Amino acid sequence: MARARNSKKNSPRSARSTRGARVRYAVVGQGYIAQVAVLPAFANARRNSEICALFSDDATKLRKLGRKYGVDHLYGYQHYERGLLESEADAVYIALPNDLHREYTERTAAMGLHVLCEKPMALSVRDGEAMIEAAERNQVKLMIAYRLHFQRANLSAIEMLQQGRLGESRIFNSVFTMNVKDRDNIRLKRERGGGPLWDIGIYCINAARYLFQDEPQEVFAWAANNRDSRFREVDEMTSALLRFPDERLASFTVSFGASDVATYQVVGTKGDLRLDSAYEYAEKMTMTVTVGGKKKEKTFPKTDQFAAELLHFSDCVRSGREPRPSGREGLADVRVIEALFQSAEKGAPVRLAESRPGSPPSPDQVIERPGVPEPELVKATPPSGKS
Repeated sequence: MARARNSKKNSPRSARSTRGARVRYAVVGQGYIAQVAVLPAFANARRNSEICALFSDDATKLRKLGRKYGVDHLYGYQHYERGLLESEADAVYIALPNDLHREYTERTAAMGLHVLCEKPMALSVRDGEAMIEAAERNQVKLMIAYRLHFQRANLSAIEMLQQGRLGESRIFNSVFTMNVKDRDNIRLKRERGGGPLWDIGIYCINAARYLFQDEPQEVFAWAANNRDSRFREVDEMTSALLRFPDERLASFTVSFGASDVATYQVVGTKGDLRLDSAYEYAEKMTMTVTVGGKKKEKTFPKTDQFAAELLHFSDCVRSGREPRPSGREGLADVRVIEALFQSAEKGAPVRLAESRPGSPPSPDQVIERPGVPEPELVKATPPSGKS
């Protein structure tokens, strides 16, 4: 099997060109996010993307989802390389638990296929660097699934700051919380890369970085746990402080034991901007901008953020362009999270070495497709535990 993976003549892409055709995706992992968002998104991305194979260790999921989405190539993980060959996939959407991202990115790249990987890209800087190296060595594209890089509200916030509408940006603050009631949820499993910092803290870090258009130089973190039995393996809550160049500060708190909140605020020398439901994919977002005492509010409708990812990545695959966000953008967040864990353990600030991230998102990256209704799920539940 290893010989097949490392041989270019066995690559599915060797038999067909993706230029001018739909990019064929194998979707690996059929958990909640794949079922509620990724699979439905292909209907809105049909211009250049289609599903050709599904992978899961659950035969019932494969059978029912294959029937629902018209996919004939259905495989267990033990037949991964064979399934990619037989389905003639061009790319893989990795929706697996965080601890499997490196393994499946390397295996996919070795087959000569492109990789669109959920975030966080990896659970260590070392693993993230290995993923980037695997993509470069095999001359394939690697994109990390930062769906908000294509979402109008967040890109409008970036544009407003770039134009100086708030004056000089000084402060970023964010709260992102959810109540993970399902005790079997993978988000509560330490060895799988669970915990609020990896799962939702990455959104706050990424937002601070793209709003400030810079990289933090020093971080400090505190972890808290209310002794709820749900949090035996992971922290209930983390608060963090990030120091950016020009003495700007970013702070955030994330929790798996509080009611649903997803908001950030940027404060400048002339005004402030607040975005509510800032990190959500199934709700509208509301932006409130206050400058000189005058307040303006704008609502952004729900859109299909996952279709936007697919459309952008497939265009990059077909044209040969480097995707944005790239693997280096994903690595930039991993290095911050790694430092935050070190800080929480030591009880002291941790300085970061200079990094070379990918290009930050820009306002011209907006891709909008209509929101999709939530589908009926097959043996998958949201973090809240509701059916």
